[in-house]
Amino acid sequence: MNAAEAPTLRKTDRTKLFFILPAVVWIVIFTLFPLLYALYTSFFSFRFGRLNQFVGGTNFVRLFTDDNLHNGLRVTLVFVVITVTLQMLLGFSLALLLNREMRGKNVLRALMVLPLFATPVAMGYLGITLFYEINGPINALLAALGWGAVPWLSNPFWATVAIMVIDVWQWTPFVFLVSLAALQGLPPDLFEAAEVDGASSWQSFRQLTLPLMTPILWLILLLRLVEAFKVFDIPTSLTLGGPGRATEVYSLFTYRTALRFFDHGYASAQGFLLLLIVSLIVALIFRQIRTVYQEEGN
Repeated sequence: MNAAEAPTLRKTDRTKLFFILPAVVWIVIFTLFPLLYALYTSFFSFRFGRLNQFVGGTNFVRLFTDDNLHNGLRVTLVFVVITVTLQMLLGFSLALLLNREMRGKNVLRALMVLPLFATPVAMGYLGITLFYEINGPINALLAALGWGAVPWLSNPFWATVAIMVIDVWQWTPFVFLVSLAALQGLPPDLFEAAEVDGASSWQSFRQLTLPLMTPILWLILLLRLVEAFKVFDIPTSLTLGGPGRATEVYSLFTYRTALRFFDHGYASAQGFLLLLIVSLIVALIFRQIRTVYQEEGN
């Protein structure tokens, strides 16, 4: 490199920094600063919404002795495992079904993604109407089929089922949409060659479709797990965490700790516990995704 080229390179580097700067400022203001301030807050106690005194690790010790927090964590884990599993199975199955040639598939695809455009709060309030126990649409249908009315919102078990149904209804289209896009991007030559070799539909699915789709399925699982752990809108708008604390998910418990009881230090500690749990899960899934790509590369 001669001396004449050096100023040009320096100017190019400054131009890159100029375009990166807004993203850096955004991350610092809206991610890094709130994270550090929350960590600072977690070491203090609050009274009437104001910083009171330094308590060290007391708020973090409370995490291990708070039965209500343990209940919220248990409810969230059950919710995440069941809903994400159903969404993955239903979404991928529907993508396989609508990836083939059939009449009206474009209309069906459009109908499938409609719940994705509704806000979770709206879905929760819609659930109040659907699961209304006295002559609600679902109980009316069950009565027409000769079954008894289900106490959807007054029974702990059925209230949990109700929020799971609404969440699966809303987020299955996301799994379907991404899976369908990935299926349509698979090389058709491989499947044509397998058909010529006499492979059955099940063999093509097991030996070709599933291995090729594994990386994207892991990515979808990662995105849905992270989002499911943050669930707040549907349980809040549909059941308010009730009956009792049966549907009080972790995020709702943290919200009440901070904004109802004004214990912001303890709420910050709860937030870091959830961050730790989700980070461990994300690290494990990333490790699995890396393993899959390494196997494909070899």
